[in-house]
Amino acid sequence: MTRVAQRRRASGRPAVDGVRLAVLANRLEAISRSMMNTLVRTGRSGVLNTAQDFSCAIFTDRHELLAVAESQPVHVLSGELMTRAMVEFHPDLRRGDAFLHNSPYHGNTHAADHTILVPVIDDDGVHRFTMLAKAHQADCGNAVPTTYAAEARDVYEEGALIFPAVRVQRDFEDIADIIRMCKMRMRVPEQWHGDYLALLGSARVGERRLLELGAEVGWDTLRDYSSAWFDYGEARMAAAIRSLPSGRVSGQSVHDPFPGVPDGIPIVASVIVDSEAGRVTVDLRDNPDSVPCGLNLTQATASAAAIMGVFNSLHADIPTNAGAFRPIEVLLREGCVAGIPQHPTCCSVATTNVADRVANAVHQAFASLREGSGLAESGLTQPPAWGVISGRDRRTDEPFVNQIMLGAVTCGGASPIADGWLMQAGVGDSGMLWRDSVELDELRYPILIENQRLLIDTEGAGRMRGAPAALVEYGPTDSDLEVVYASDGSINPPRGVRGGHAGQPAEARRRRADGTLEDLPNCAQVVLAPGEMIVSVCCSGAGYGEPLERDPEAVAADVLELYISRERAESVYAVVVDEHGTLDRGATEELRAKRARSVNDLGRNAEAAKRK
Repeated sequence: MTRVAQRRRASGRPAVDGVRLAVLANRLEAISRSMMNTLVRTGRSGVLNTAQDFSCAIFTDRHELLAVAESQPVHVLSGELMTRAMVEFHPDLRRGDAFLHNSPYHGNTHAADHTILVPVIDDDGVHRFTMLAKAHQADCGNAVPTTYAAEARDVYEEGALIFPAVRVQRDFEDIADIIRMCKMRMRVPEQWHGDYLALLGSARVGERRLLELGAEVGWDTLRDYSSAWFDYGEARMAAAIRSLPSGRVSGQSVHDPFPGVPDGIPIVASVIVDSEAGRVTVDLRDNPDSVPCGLNLTQATASAAAIMGVFNSLHADIPTNAGAFRPIEVLLREGCVAGIPQHPTCCSVATTNVADRVANAVHQAFASLREGSGLAESGLTQPPAWGVISGRDRRTDEPFVNQIMLGAVTCGGASPIADGWLMQAGVGDSGMLWRDSVELDELRYPILIENQRLLIDTEGAGRMRGAPAALVEYGPTDSDLEVVYASDGSINPPRGVRGGHAGQPAEARRRRADGTLEDLPNCAQVVLAPGEMIVSVCCSGAGYGEPLERDPEAVAADVLELYISRERAESVYAVVVDEHGTLDRGATEELRAKRARSVNDLGRNAEAAKRK
C-alpha cells in the first residue's frame, strides 16, 4: 500500500480513481493554459507577445510542482525554491497578496526573469496553492542594454534590480513604491510596466479559476488528487529508470572561452543509476568554482538543467510534476559555477549557456550507459540572431530595447529514436519558444532582416542526424543599432554520441557597408551603423549513432529537403541518390558493403600492428 493510500484509508476519504485523476489533471493544466493565454495576449514587449519567453505553473502549499502548460523547463522545474522563499519571508500570507521575485540567490533563475507569485487563500484563510507567472524581460535594469550581462564580474557590475520575493500587492492593490523603483531603472519604463501588468493578470486569472475549482470539487479532493498525481509521476519515473542498467557514468561538455574565462569552462556531470531502487543521482559538485562573469548558474538553473537531462535521456512518457522528481537527486555545492552561487556572484546568463552544457553532459552520460538512452549534444544558443537590440527609433524619437528571437536558430541534437528537433534551440526552452515574425520585428524596430535560411550539409551526421545550422542576417535601417549577445559553440561545437558526428560551430560576423566581412567574438556588444549587417550562424545539432547505419530512405528524404547534398549523402552516409532525388538501392547496397569491408580491413590491420 502506498503512502497516499494509507493516508486516504486513515482519513476515510475515497481514493482518486484513474478517471478523476485524468479529469483533474486536465482541469489544472487548463488553468495553466489560461494563464499563458493571458500573458501572450497582454504582454507588451516582443519577447513576451511574439517569442513567448514565459512560463506559468501551479504549486501546492507544500511547494510541489503540480501543473504546467507549455512552459520552459528551466523556468519551472525548480520553482519550489521560489515558493519556499515567499513563505519564509512572508509567513502571514493573505488573499490579495502578490510578490515580485527575481533574486538569483533565493531560488529564481536569473535577474531577467521577473516572477509574480500569488498565494491562493481559501475562504477560511488557509494557503492552498501558489500561482507562478514568470517572464523574461526585455530590460531588467542592467548596466548595459541587455538582460544577459555575460561580461559582468559581479552583481554590482551587472546592475539589475533584485527583488527577493518582495510584496508588490496587498489587498489586490499595487504597492506604488516598488512600481516607481522599477520604472526609474528601465530604459523603456511603460514597456516594463505593461509586462508587469500582464504577469500580474496572468497570476490573478489562475488564482480566480483555482478558487472556483476548489469551491466546485472541494479542497480535500484537490489535496488527494495532488498526492495521487505525484505518486503516479513517481511511479512512471521509477519504472523508466528501472529499464536502465545500474552503473556510474559521466559526461563532459566544454563551454567556449568568454570574458573572465579565457580557457572556457569544462562541465562534468556524474550520473549514478540504481536500477533496482529506481533512482538516479546527478552529481555536479566536481566542477570549477564560480567565475568572474555572468555565466554562473543559480541553484534553480543547475538543478533544473540536471533534471532536464534525466527527463530527456529516458525517452519515456513521464508527467512533469513533483512526484516525478522524487527518484532524482541532484548534488550541488556552494560556490560552484554549476552549483549554488553566493552573493555577489553574477548569474546573468544562468538560464542558457552553462545550463545547456550541464544538460548536454547528462545526455552524454546516459548515452554512454547503453544504446537507446541519452542524446547527442545540442542547444548552444544566444547567437546574434537572439541578441538584445536597442537604440532610438527615428520614426518616433523613442528609445527601444528587446531581445529578438529570429527563426534561424535550430541546434537540436539527435536522439536514438528521432532526428534533431529543427526548432529545439536551447535545452532549457525545449523548443517551447516561438520565433519572431519578420514583419512584426521590422514594424516595431528600425531594422531590416535580410536573410533567414537553413544551411545545407551542416547537420551532425549519424544514424539519427542533428538539426542543420541556420543563418540570419539583419541590421539597422536609418539609425545606429546596438546588439548584445553571448554565443556559445564556436570553438566547442556540439559533440555526437555512439559514433555520431559533431555539429557545425557557431559563427558571428559583421558585414560592412562595402560588403567586407569582419569576424566578431562570440560574446560582444556591437554597434551597427546604417548599411551594416550582423551575420549570425547558429550551431547545428550533433548526431546519434554511426552515419552508415542511417536508413537510406531517410537520407534520400534529406536530399529532397535540401538538408544535405547528393555528394554528402554518398561521402558520409554511403547512400546514392540520383539527380531526381530518387534512392538508388542497388548502388547504395554495393557502396555500403564496400565501406564495411574497408572498415573491417582497417580493424584487422590495427590488430596486427598491436600484435607486432
